[in-house]
This record gives sequence, structure tokens and C-alpha cells, in this order.
Amino acid sequence: MADLDSESVTREALAQMAATPDPRLREIMAAATRHLHAFAQEVNLKPDEWLAGIAFLTAVGQACTPYRQEYILLSDVLGLSRLVNLMHDAEGREAAGTETSLLGPFFREQAPEFALGESIAVHDTGGTEIVIFGQVTDSEGRPLPGAEIDIWQTNAAGLYDLQAGDATVMDMRGRFRADAEGRFHMRTVKPIGYSIPMDGPVGKFVHQQNRHGMRPAHIHILVAAPGHRELVTALYFGDDPNIDSDTVFGVSRSLVVREAMGLPGAPRADLPAVQYDFRLSRLGAGDGGGRVGSDPSRLMPAAE
Repeated sequence: MADLDSESVTREALAQMAATPDPRLREIMAAATRHLHAFAQEVNLKPDEWLAGIAFLTAVGQACTPYRQEYILLSDVLGLSRLVNLMHDAEGREAAGTETSLLGPFFREQAPEFALGESIAVHDTGGTEIVIFGQVTDSEGRPLPGAEIDIWQTNAAGLYDLQAGDATVMDMRGRFRADAEGRFHMRTVKPIGYSIPMDGPVGKFVHQQNRHGMRPAHIHILVAAPGHRELVTALYFGDDPNIDSDTVFGVSRSLVVREAMGLPGAPRADLPAVQYDFRLSRLGAGDGGGRVGSDPSRLMPAAE
């Protein structure tokens, strides 16, 4: 048995992990161990700082519920979610394909289904009503009939249904089916910019960094069609004051929109409208899921 020092302990840890049967798990954990050890050495991590970090991560886990995912929020504010998102895009998004954005911690599976033209603002109808319309195509502009469009957003007060009132009641979210030409239109209320949850450990962490914690007004959109990569994206409203400083780094120029009256082809002449066409990339061999985020209940199922 050899005495370990600050260099050999890393080698010994890696040696003990070398027999991990799953090759991908072996690769990921070896890299994570090397970088964590290097991080501790770089900052000369003190015992009390290490314990503070353990306490923080413990608090993050304790804040998670079937309706709140604090770890996804932590990944978002560190820019890690965006990095994973960008790497996934680089692997398979076609040049003409719509850019992706973050799914985030407020997505919910099995949102209510609506007919084209209906509004997702069912219970909370405050705010300025707008219409969103466009077409879903492949990367070469060919229509994708029957594409499924899942959208969700905050209400006029800047809260998701998971945060406002009874979290078991879905509102400001819905699923639509494009028509035979891939066209769609739906109504909602214009969202406002909002703060990430600041009442938990991640919010306190962001406050300690002197960051504003705000997200610019946006609408999340997930589009799916057979034979194509699922598109997870969002439309960001360009008149929001925080459009250039999103606290989770989700904004891309190509996803910035503005509502306007009198747009050609708008299905409702009496409402401000946003037109946006979504182009889906082809599904490649070995394409994994592109959801950088999750329905919180999928990561922590409710107790039966």
C-alpha cells in the first residue's frame, strides 16, 4: 500500500473505476473525476468550502418536487444546459433547420389538446391576446402534415401553472396538430419577462452573484413529426429589456420575434400576430433525445 498525495489520489480513483462495464459511464465518470480533482486543486478548496458546497447541493435536491426541478434550474443558470443544447445542435441540426432552445424546468407531458385557432389561455385570460401562425416543414421547405406542436408559457403575471395556484391544473399550455399543409395557428396572451424562482437555493445563489435572475418574455415550443428530430425551441420577444441578458442563456437571434398588426396571411385581422415557420431537421442514425429539461414529475414521480 502506497501513501497517496494530491496527484496520486486522482490516479488511484481512476484506476478503481477502470473496470466499469458500461463504456460510456466509464468515460463520463473518469472525465468528471479528473476535472473535479483539478477544480479542487485550482481553487485550493478548503474543508469548510467543501462542506458549504455539499450543503448547497443537498438543499437543491431537497427543493425538488414533482412540480419543481431545482437541479435543472441550477444547470440552466450555470449555462450548462445551453452548452449541452449547443453540442446537440452541432451534431445533427441541418443548416436550414430551426435553432433550438432550452426545454427548461416547467415543461409538462400530456398538455391539453386544442383545435387550430383555439387559445391556451383557459383559466387565466389576463393580458394582451395575440395569435401565432406559420408552417412546419422539413429543412428543404417541404410541408410536414399533421406535425404536433406543443407550446407552454407563463401567464400575464409571469408565472407558470406549476407556480400559480393549484399546480395540478394545467393552463397556458397546449398541444396542436398542423393541417395537411403543415400550417398552424393558435391564440395565447403575450407573455412578459419573469424572474426565475428566487425563493430556493438556486435563486439565493444567483442573488449572491449579483445577477438579475430575469428571463426575457418567451413562448416555449416543441415540434415533432415522424422521421425528423424533435425540435425544442422558443420564441423570444425582442422588446423585452432583458433580451440581451437572459439569465439561462437561451436566446438566439433567429428566435427573436415581434408581434404586429396586419401581417399578410394572419388568420385574425383583429389581433396582433407573430408569424414563424419551423423547419425540422432529418432524424439521423443514433440521434438521441434533444430535451435539455424535463417534466419535473418524470425525475421525481409523485408518491402513490
